[in-house]
Amino acid sequence: MYPDVEVIAGVATGAIAHGMLVADRLNLPFIYVRSAPKSHGLTNQIEGDYKVGQKVVVIEDLISTGMSSLAAVEALRGTGCDVLGLLAIFTYQFQQAKDNFSNAGCGCTTLSNYTELIEVAMEHGIISSEYVEVLKEWRRTPETWGK
Repeated sequence: MYPDVEVIAGVATGAIAHGMLVADRLNLPFIYVRSAPKSHGLTNQIEGDYKVGQKVVVIEDLISTGMSSLAAVEALRGTGCDVLGLLAIFTYQFQQAKDNFSNAGCGCTTLSNYTELIEVAMEHGIISSEYVEVLKEWRRTPETWGK
């Protein structure tokens, strides 16, 4: 998707291992981004070797609202990196996340998502069709579901 990528960045801590594997496979440098600068030592928020203007792809494990992912994107942009986009393993497909990525001008692509998870679980008999609406309702309003 991003043939011009020069650096792979993982979002700490859940995506560090995944990002390292991608960087290794692509023979690219790896950096990672904390949610906030360290309170001691060098006080870095971004660890690893990168240069201003380098093209970066961010790797994330899970997208819920997208806020922690986008905080990493903004930290990288703040240092002068050119963030090409973000790749993640899974998304719950919350509308809030879609809106947040759109507002931030950052593309987000995932390997799988909540809809696919439900479909596969039904195909394998892990859940029955009677629970699908319950699961879909949770995704529409997770903050108020069950209250």
